[in-house]
Amino acid sequence: MALRLTVQVQLVVQALLRDPAREMYGLELSEETGLQPGTAYPILLRLEHEGWVASHWEDIDPRAEKRPARRYYRLTAGGAAEASAALATARRPNGTALRRLAEEGGTA
Repeated sequence: MALRLTVQVQLVVQALLRDPAREMYGLELSEETGLQPGTAYPILLRLEHEGWVASHWEDIDPRAEKRPARRYYRLTAGGAAEASAALATARRPNGTALRRLAEEGGTA
C-alpha cells in the first residue's frame, strides 16, 4: 500500500528534508511541525515501515540524564529521494486548510 501524503505527512517529511542527515527526536519533530505527538508518532511509524525513515533509541542512563531516552529519526538515502519526489507531485493544501489544521493542533 502506497503512503498517502496527507497534509500532516507532508509537514513531517518537509521537516525531515530540511536537513536529511540530521537526526530528530519525536517531540522535536512534533514541535517543529506544530502537530500533536499523537499525530506525529504514527506518521513516523508509517514512514519507517515504508523505508523512508530509520530510527534508534539513544543510549543514555535515564537516571543520570534525568529524562527518558529519546527515539531519534532520520531519513534514509532512499527515503530522502522518494520523499522529495513524492512532495514534488503532492497536492498542496491551500491557506485555509493550513490555518484550520494549525487551529486544531495538527489533528485535522
